[in-house]
Amino acid sequence: MKRLFEKWNSINLVNRIIIGIIIGVILALTIPEAVSGITILGTLFVSALKAVAPILVFVLVINAIASHAGGKSTNMKMILALYGVATFAAGFVAVIASFIFPTVLTLKTEAQDVAPPSGILEVFETLLFNIVTNPVSAIMNANYLGILAWAVVLGIALKASNDSTKSVMANFSDAITKVVQWIINLAPFGILGIVFEAISTTGLSALGEYARLILILVGTMFFVALVVNPLIVYAVARRNPYPLIFTSIKESGITAFFTRSSAANIPVNMALAEKLKLNKDTYAVSIPLGATINMGGAAITISVLTMAAAHTLGIEVDFLTAVILMVMAAVSAAGASGVAGGSLLLIPLACSLFGISDDIAMQVVAIGFIIGVIQDSCETALNSSTDIVFTAAAEYAKERKQN
Repeated sequence: MKRLFEKWNSINLVNRIIIGIIIGVILALTIPEAVSGITILGTLFVSALKAVAPILVFVLVINAIASHAGGKSTNMKMILALYGVATFAAGFVAVIASFIFPTVLTLKTEAQDVAPPSGILEVFETLLFNIVTNPVSAIMNANYLGILAWAVVLGIALKASNDSTKSVMANFSDAITKVVQWIINLAPFGILGIVFEAISTTGLSALGEYARLILILVGTMFFVALVVNPLIVYAVARRNPYPLIFTSIKESGITAFFTRSSAANIPVNMALAEKLKLNKDTYAVSIPLGATINMGGAAITISVLTMAAAHTLGIEVDFLTAVILMVMAAVSAAGASGVAGGSLLLIPLACSLFGISDDIAMQVVAIGFIIGVIQDSCETALNSSTDIVFTAAAEYAKERKQN
């Protein structure tokens, strides 16, 4: 048994995940009645990720800021600028794609038990209150903006602490990271359960009706990942961006695709940053921060689904309104983790630009949930992989200026 366990762990994680997918498909097609016994694997895996991700972000950010020695330069200003530019660019591409490939939806489903924000002021109010919420409550409710705010404040306060205190924080950070790595190693079994549930209960027929919408969403995300982001990297680093892009997709994006959690993918990005020999003082902060605010995939989701709603209702979208949508999608996406339901529940806010009622908008949200098995996975893969891409790009840009 020990030998079998060691041999299994010696296989590359991506290959193990592929094996899990294949087994999940086979089981769903042969014994679909065994739902509760197999789907529990997926439920346990997702629950474990949700449980550990908030405390991971909290501890990592505190440790990174507290252990940062004065006088060490970081590239945080450039990284934040790259996060912002890339998120806006993603929304821009999504709007253009929606003009070129207009999509009409069949609005027949209803979203239940969700409450979208009523306006941009409510979004900002929610974000502000999430920032100043009780830290224990923030961790319990996975309020990442609140977690990030308290982690930054505590990290700054602990900068003046003695070395033994900082050592304890570093050890605790390493321990939590190790726990997440253990959970991610169980991904093949969890994904087996997730794939089994998706095929045995809903099948692929539910996705077939929305194939065009899925193709536009995924196609736009691929275009941003393989064209737009490389252009941004080249603009600042002046080097061939594709080795970095492909490495980040292979070692970060694929894992994020299956775990569907940017926060849980932080240790993967940290390990990749170390492998790329990036500045630890920079990536120790930029990667946890990016998991919270770098949301290009969310900007694409908001823009594409909102434009689909407008096309469905025959609403003519002028250039100025489209620009406002791009800006709103970028700003809203950056704070998506601070709004219950994430990017999908910000769609009614964007729909309000066109005078689309909440009843219609919430049907679009429901469609988002139906295609979420693909949309959310691709969105997370794009969001998480670009955290490492732009952290590295800022590092390369700094090296270029020094040479």
